[in-house]
Amino acid sequence: MIHITLPDGSVKQVEKGTTALDVAKSISEGLARNVLAAKVNGQVIDATRPFDADATLQLLTWNDTEGKSTMWHSSAHLMAEALEFFYPGIKLAIGPPIANGFYYDVDFMEYSISEKDLEKIELKMKELAKEKNLFVRQEISKAEAIAYFTEKQDPYKIELLENLEDGNITFYTQGNFTDLCRGPHIPDTGFIKAVKLTAIAGAYWRGDEKNKQLTRIYGVTFPKQAELVEHLEKLEEAKRRDHRKLGKELELFTFSQKVGQGLPLWLPKGAALRERLENFLKRAQRKAGYDQVITPHIGSKELYVTSGHFAKYGADSFQPIGTPYEGEEFMLKPMNCPHHCEIYKSKPRSYKDLPVRFAEFGTVYRYEQSGELHGLTRVRGFTQDDAHIFCTQDQVKDEFKKVIDLVLYIFKTLKFENFKAQISLRDKENPTKYIGSDENWEKAENAIIEAAAEKDLPTVVEYGEAAFYGPKLDFMVQDALGREWQLGTIQVDYNLPERFELEYTGADNQKHRPVMIHRAPFGSMERFVAVLLEHCAGDFPLWLSTEQYAILPISENYNEYAEKLSELLNNYDIRGFVDDRNEKVGKKIRDAEMKKIPFMLVVGEKEAEGNLVSVRQRGAGDLGSMDVESFAEIVRKAIEEELSSNV
Repeated sequence: MIHITLPDGSVKQVEKGTTALDVAKSISEGLARNVLAAKVNGQVIDATRPFDADATLQLLTWNDTEGKSTMWHSSAHLMAEALEFFYPGIKLAIGPPIANGFYYDVDFMEYSISEKDLEKIELKMKELAKEKNLFVRQEISKAEAIAYFTEKQDPYKIELLENLEDGNITFYTQGNFTDLCRGPHIPDTGFIKAVKLTAIAGAYWRGDEKNKQLTRIYGVTFPKQAELVEHLEKLEEAKRRDHRKLGKELELFTFSQKVGQGLPLWLPKGAALRERLENFLKRAQRKAGYDQVITPHIGSKELYVTSGHFAKYGADSFQPIGTPYEGEEFMLKPMNCPHHCEIYKSKPRSYKDLPVRFAEFGTVYRYEQSGELHGLTRVRGFTQDDAHIFCTQDQVKDEFKKVIDLVLYIFKTLKFENFKAQISLRDKENPTKYIGSDENWEKAENAIIEAAAEKDLPTVVEYGEAAFYGPKLDFMVQDALGREWQLGTIQVDYNLPERFELEYTGADNQKHRPVMIHRAPFGSMERFVAVLLEHCAGDFPLWLSTEQYAILPISENYNEYAEKLSELLNNYDIRGFVDDRNEKVGKKIRDAEMKKIPFMLVVGEKEAEGNLVSVRQRGAGDLGSMDVESFAEIVRKAIEEELSSNV
């Protein structure tokens, strides 16, 4: 007999060979019908895998992220089975679950496939799902696996097998389909009730542009049809909120093939929006004791060799820039932190000087493959709201908590109300991915865990998600559509101070290493603007709006008065424009509503004679007539309320 410990602390005594699904049935048949996978000793496995020793167990359902992921992984296999039915002889590459569904990369050989073919594939998937075929796991030798895929003529699977060790290879079979896969999978295909294949795209094998371009088919499945309908409605809303569409409509940014892929061009309204965001954070940073610095867009290759960035990312980044001087090489700046280390090192430091806080809106450059670029969310040149805090060991936790306060202030002001903090720690199984001593890693990880607990943050722990030089706290924000984005990060680093030989003189008159905290509340200006655009659908808070008012003359007779009003409002630092088109005022109001203008100021004979404006507020309707000073006071109070939170 063995002992299985459940999340509530209760212990079930069961025979060896019992499965998680058996445990679920012993609790409730209803629960068992909903179990998709199991987390055993922290690892997600098939619910049908037998126990052979004492273990902890969490039963995973559709309500768990890992449960969804398992079902979507199984759905990719189901789609592959349907594809082989219609297109015999195709070559399958990889088919993983992703954040909102799954995909499979396929070499269709001589077949052609398009969006119109997706419906028949969906129908076949539903037909196969109804068969309730079991997902059967089989451990197999490397030689047998190679023989199987050689006979099947699947070159991509054979290439994947080259990097796998004998004894760690498994196949999964459902129905007439067998795939190389480590799992886990749902118990059977019957859990899949609703299917939608959402898109077809190109994808290079292994993400390398030098390799063959495959066809990637995306899809999503649900255990209920109603959930699929709701999901599709959200997708439509997501299209309406797409930051690329809104950015064009609101004239915020553009891209140019001549300038280069992944290099955004900020238009006047977008540049002004960015400037307001930067000024907002700069004000908060000044209050929090940061000093602003500026560093170049390039740095000596040796700078990044010292920092470790070149060894870690050099091969996959923009390559060094040679100069006429032999052996002299520079790099486009991929990170701001090495530059800030050198600023810290520019003069002797005492413990009395610490903490030192350097902040910079620094533009960095990282090579992303063209297939990975996406609007402002994945670019090759972007500006980080970066800062680095150099402090003593005793100051780490307090400084970390102050950065958390700053991040929460930003989220509150911009109405990101649903978020969690992800504590990103080392991969326990692969320590060679990281630099630095175990002792320093343990200190850094404990400081983050304690600081998050003391700030009562909702947290999850993810192993293997740390930066190569230190653990971090990543803020995962849900937007208005429930999508999760990583915005803002705080990282504790004992390693760069070591690499750059940073020092301060302690109270004991001895030399000591400072600890370095990296932080970027926005993350990058580009990504943050994209997420903010989609979160608020372009309906920015008043303080951030590109245009806060539109003056709408009811006829051309009042255009001159409208222009005078606009000049007066500009003196109050209120942004807007005069809509002097030869259109009816009703159309002007509708157009202003569509452009998400917060205030519409209608002017006609009564207003011109009385030096008044007739004010309409978007979403609130008619506020009545008033003088300019009264309107300016309404705007001032509204903005003050939006920015009233204290850091």
